Amino acid sequence: MITVEEASRLYLENDAAHDFDHVLRVLALAERIGQAEGADLEIVRAAALLHDIGGRHRSCHAQVGAQQAREILQGHPPKKVEAVAQAIATHSFREKSVPQTLEAQVLYDADKLDAIGAIGVARAYAVSGQTGQRLWAPVPADYRWEARGTPEHTAVHEFVFKLSRLKETLFTPTAKVIAEERHCYMVEFFARLEREVKGEL
Repeated sequence: MITVEEASRLYLENDAAHDFDHVLRVLALAERIGQAEGADLEIVRAAALLHDIGGRHRSCHAQVGAQQAREILQGHPPKKVEAVAQAIATHSFREKSVPQTLEAQVLYDADKLDAIGAIGVARAYAVSGQTGQRLWAPVPADYRWEARGTPEHTAVHEFVFKLSRLKETLFTPTAKVIAEERHCYMVEFFARLEREVKGEL
């Protein structure tokens, strides 16, 4: 429905956490999960390649991306186009949409797997560096998620409030298996980071 080369031109202005390297990693994971789970790989591939094209519209990027995908894929079978658009529309953790189809669940899972583990830590710090956040800060009990995007919100806060919870939101058995090791690595990283910051190691 769309080639890798065609899709690559749509991500020139995305940030480091949502650039085309991210898209290619999600594509590889989505193909792996989709094949194992018996999903329609044509829909999965197109959805993975287009899932963050609405990336400049951070507050509603999934909905914006879904509409853009419908326009880009005009001329293809309408049912397939809508399946791709629905997968994109429901891939966001923050927008609280629930993916209903297997293909949408595969995309969601692949995207969330790329947000945890070693790559998840790297992405969190890429965004943190772009916004001038501190390397580490304690997370107070009364901290509010709405502070995200301010200097008070560090990669540590992102881990506590989002990344550490992603494993439990996955849908497919294949993704859940992959997530276990990635989640454990991330937990160990942030635990060690805190000990090093405090001079305990």
